[in-house]
Amino acid sequence: MSVDTEPRRRRLEPDARRGQILACAVRLFGARPYADVSTTDIAREAGVARGLINHYFGTKKNLYLEVIRVMVTVPEVAVQRLPAGDLRTRVDASVTWFLDVVSRHSTSWLAAVTAGGMGHDADVARVLSEAEEVAADSVLVAVGLADVTSHREELRAMIRAYGGLATSTAREWLQRGALTREQVHLLLATTLLAIVEQVVPAVVAGPGRSPQTRPTAARRGTRRSADGVA
Repeated sequence: MSVDTEPRRRRLEPDARRGQILACAVRLFGARPYADVSTTDIAREAGVARGLINHYFGTKKNLYLEVIRVMVTVPEVAVQRLPAGDLRTRVDASVTWFLDVVSRHSTSWLAAVTAGGMGHDADVARVLSEAEEVAADSVLVAVGLADVTSHREELRAMIRAYGGLATSTAREWLQRGALTREQVHLLLATTLLAIVEQVVPAVVAGPGRSPQTRPTAARRGTRRSADGVA
């Protein structure tokens, strides 16, 4: 998401004002735990009356949930802008996009994925779960598997599991400093390629069949997807 840089008291259209409030909330919730941020703090940071926060978001918690949603949900445009090309090219571009986003908003992203101070809140869990589903569908499109209907739920489950790896690995880089960006990129790109090229064919082929004997639907799907969304 973009951070509003306009003068605070300038009159803005409703969508721009909402976005300005949301951008300020992203920064504040990224810097401090949920309980330590008030709607007054957010209103002061955004240069608006506190009533506007209630108008656009309802409650502090609703605003917080929207912050999490923005930080962890893959936007449709991200997939649409992937380059045309072979599977390796699109996987590399997908991983690059993910690492660019989480590093650019590292504090806010880390706070979102760890539910900064909210514990095991059911609403937070729901938002994170919805984001996982969006991410799974986005990755399937990116790697050309969106049109593979057989074993659909198993494929989505694999990508959800991969999403967990991506989150944990990014935290090792951003939070613990245990890995470099280059190492994270190598791990995530290599793993996703292995899932698409080795694991998916074996699952789709089924027990007792060699993956090499089945039609290469995943590879054809990659070319169709690349042509369709680039």
